[in-house]
Parts: sequence; structure tokens; C-alpha cells
Amino acid sequence: MIEQLAADTVMGAVTLNVADLDAMTAYYRDGVGLDLLSAAGHRVTLGRRSATGDRDVMTLVQTPELRHAAPREAGLFHTAILFDSEAALAAAIYSVARLRPGSFTGSSDHLVSKAFYFDDPEGNGVELYWDRDRSAWSWAHGQIEMSTLYLDPNVFLQENLTEEGADHAGWGNARVGHVHLSVGDIAGARAFYVDRLGWESTIEMPGQALFVSAGKYHHHMAMNVWNSRGAGRRQRTLGLGQVDIVVPTADDLGALGERMAHYGLETHDDGKTVAVDDPWGNVIRVESATV
Repeated sequence: MIEQLAADTVMGAVTLNVADLDAMTAYYRDGVGLDLLSAAGHRVTLGRRSATGDRDVMTLVQTPELRHAAPREAGLFHTAILFDSEAALAAAIYSVARLRPGSFTGSSDHLVSKAFYFDDPEGNGVELYWDRDRSAWSWAHGQIEMSTLYLDPNVFLQENLTEEGADHAGWGNARVGHVHLSVGDIAGARAFYVDRLGWESTIEMPGQALFVSAGKYHHHMAMNVWNSRGAGRRQRTLGLGQVDIVVPTADDLGALGERMAHYGLETHDDGKTVAVDDPWGNVIRVESATV
């Protein structure tokens, strides 16, 4: 039987290799409304400050020597930032639309969530979304029921944008809800992310896409071949640097390391994190929520 990730597993920060650190920082800070948590040299970390501790959402690493990824290469499809209320989501949407009015690429009601899509200044996909309560989700034959219903962004803002939200976006909780990757094939994605890493499949679109999660979330990660079918191992480029996953305990991290060794996968294990490449060279780093 396949050993699965603990139910309390969540997504950590996404690291992006960027050419223009100032422009990218401004987008995620002044547009999306993330707090600037640290800035040192060529690295900036943004997220959300709280009384219980900072939460990293996005790490930007200035690497201007790297080229942009080709359109059909494997890599990041989008980073999805989850807001805890429709009002907080509306504030972020309004702020991004004002800062970069041409970056909006679409919106959908997915039944489990309401989602709005953008491209950041260097072309990385960004989803800003809010989840409906789990009691409103439906499952059938082990798969979560999702759709892509039309969602009017103007109506959403009219119904949810508050005076406070129109003034600034940086309020409410925000975290990485899920990460969507472009990969070369779905069978290979399932073998790595479900059979080895330990996610549970929540939606399978044979030959097209795979959605996976822990603890019956609709999806913590997804992989598709819509732009990248047949892609091979990627080289280091601008765009995705690594994806962080946070497991609840050190025991969970240890079990993951043992599982990777069992399958003969090469890892970097420093005692605090376990990093492993997926079949397309996307770096997945797993850490424990407890030391």
C-alpha cells in the first residue's frame, strides 16, 4: 500500500528566479499585498506577518544571468495564493488590477473556490482565490467535483470590495494554497507525486491533468501537459526555483526521506529538509512544521 502524506500537510513558499527583483517585489508587495518579510542581497521573501509567526509565501531570487523558459518547457503553471475571505481576495484583485491593468488573464467559479488569474511582470502565472467551506464541496467516486463556471470579476468586486480593501490589499490571511506545474506527461506525474511522494489523487484527467492533495483538500498540487506535453528535464531558468511542502512532524519528514531512498530517488537531506527533483527537474523541498 502506498504511504500517503499526513493529512495536515500544507504548501510552503514558492521560490522564483527573477531578472528584475525590484519590479517583482513591487508586484507581490504593492499589488498582491504581501508583507515584505526580509530582504538581503539578491533575495527577497514576502508573505504574511502575524502574532503567531511569519508565513512565507514567495521568495524571489535575483538571477539575471538566467534565460526565460521556453513556452513549452516544464516548470510553473501558476502559484495559487489563498485568501481567507472574499473581501480580502477582492482587495488583492483590485490592487493588482490597478498596479498592472493588463495582467488579468481570466476568472472561474470552480465550485470549491472562486479564482482569478494573472501573469506577474515576468510571465509567471498567479492565481488569487478563496475557498468555499468544505461542507459545500461534493465528492463522487473518490474525486472532488470541480468546474470552470463563468465568474464576472466586476460583479465580484462590486459585491465584495470594501472601503478598507480599496485603500490597501495587505490584510486578511494569505498563504500558498496550491501550486500548479507544467509537466511532460501525466503517467510520470502520477508515479512521482502519488506513488512516491505520497499525495492522494483528487482529480484525474487521463493524459491531460492530475490534481493531488492531503487530508481531502481539493488540491495542494496539480500537474498538466496543456502547454508542455512531451517536455523533458528542464534546465535552470528564470521562473520556478523550488516548491516547498510542509509536513506536520519530524517523523513525517524522516518517513519521506526513507521512502525516497526506497525508490532510489536522489535527495538532498540536511536534517531539516528533504529536497528531491521531480522527473522534469522541478525542485520539491519538504520541511517539518516542528523542529
